[in-house]
Amino acid sequence: MMPRSVLIFLTLAAALVAAAPWLRVPAAVAQPGAPAPAVPLPPPVNRSGIDTDALRADVKGSEEAQRQLREDLEAAKGDRGRLNQMLLDTAARTRAVEQQLIDVEGRIVQLDRSAADLNTSLGKRRGVLAQVLAALLRMGREPPPAILMRPDDALDAVRSAILLGALLPELRVEAETLASDLSELSRVRTELAAARDRLTTLRADLDDDSRRLAALVGERQKRQAEEHPVASSDKAQAESVAKATGDVHDLVTRLENEVAPSARAADAAQAVTRPQEAGRPDLAALKDPARLTPAIAFPQAKGLLPLPVAGVTVRTFGAADGVGGSEKGMTIATRAGAPVSAPADGWVVYAGPFRSYGQLLIINAGGGYHILMAGMERITVDLGQFVLAGEPVGVMGGLSRTVGGTVQRGPGGSGASAQNGSPSPGTATGQPQLYVEFRKDGSSIDPTPWWAATDIQKVRG
Repeated sequence: MMPRSVLIFLTLAAALVAAAPWLRVPAAVAQPGAPAPAVPLPPPVNRSGIDTDALRADVKGSEEAQRQLREDLEAAKGDRGRLNQMLLDTAARTRAVEQQLIDVEGRIVQLDRSAADLNTSLGKRRGVLAQVLAALLRMGREPPPAILMRPDDALDAVRSAILLGALLPELRVEAETLASDLSELSRVRTELAAARDRLTTLRADLDDDSRRLAALVGERQKRQAEEHPVASSDKAQAESVAKATGDVHDLVTRLENEVAPSARAADAAQAVTRPQEAGRPDLAALKDPARLTPAIAFPQAKGLLPLPVAGVTVRTFGAADGVGGSEKGMTIATRAGAPVSAPADGWVVYAGPFRSYGQLLIINAGGGYHILMAGMERITVDLGQFVLAGEPVGVMGGLSRTVGGTVQRGPGGSGASAQNGSPSPGTATGQPQLYVEFRKDGSSIDPTPWWAATDIQKVRG
């Protein structure tokens, strides 16, 4: 009768051979006369390289989405609140899908790395493992004799027992390690396939939402231009002031005093400044998408504001900037082309190029608070325009922007050159990066307390 330990290893060997095709015993050691295994026929090949059924389904889905969008825009004619609600809903959905894509893409990177490490480990031990499997198979074909046999076999039995006792511990360790690695590799491959399927689905969803969002933003700006046109001379004056000003605080001051749309925005913000109320503010006003003034006072919005973009925070307020100063804002690495939303209700004071910031957006949130955002490729709102928290205001570019020279990150800090202050764009990841800064009466403040609870971990991460 075959010893129990040998049976265990034979079972392990069978499992390992089945799980790892590259470890299977060559045909030379197969039983003579055994029939050759049947080779399955390959699936039929689509010579054109195009999945016509999938293409038809995509075209049909796109046409349906366009038809639905046209109907929605037609229904929202003359209804600012309805259009704003569609914008807010689509922007929120797009942001959620963007964040899921970031998480799935990060998970795929980790799984790819794990699979590569396991394959490398198995490859390095391929020779040893082949010897282990060969030994197990030989023991299966020629089991050691049992002790209770003819007397002349007793010596062979003792010798076999001694050899087996020395060999089994090493075989057990190698076999168990191999079984564990192969099981983990199988799990990683399964999870990787599921993650890639999920990635494909999310990208399709994002493409649909992005097209819808672009159409809605275009319609909003068309109506904005018809109802509140901004003269080209006002835009030119704002850019002229920006070119002649080296400091953000001075830029805001001059814009709100010298440029008509910015001045009207500042007056509107000052006129509706709300007193702080004790306790939790009434949030009912936040549900009105047709509002033309901030729903609540900015100080009372702490813990309520959504991050302006989906991404990963790479620099936080107050962190060392590497040149002896500290960060005056926060920086978020995003996916290419990610939509950017306004963090809070407010009026657009400036939207255009400024120094090393690139495209700079400044929103007056009332009560002496301003929100600065830089790093976008394109800004989609105009001077003097009132925007809602969560409403799309810009689009990120493809790669992060590089600012030449060593500069103070987060302008306006002590020891920084007013001419060279920059919003810490960085190129560590090659991803586009959005810089966000909150200011109160011209001084930078920590934005972290304002973010909604669901975004706190992303901010701290």
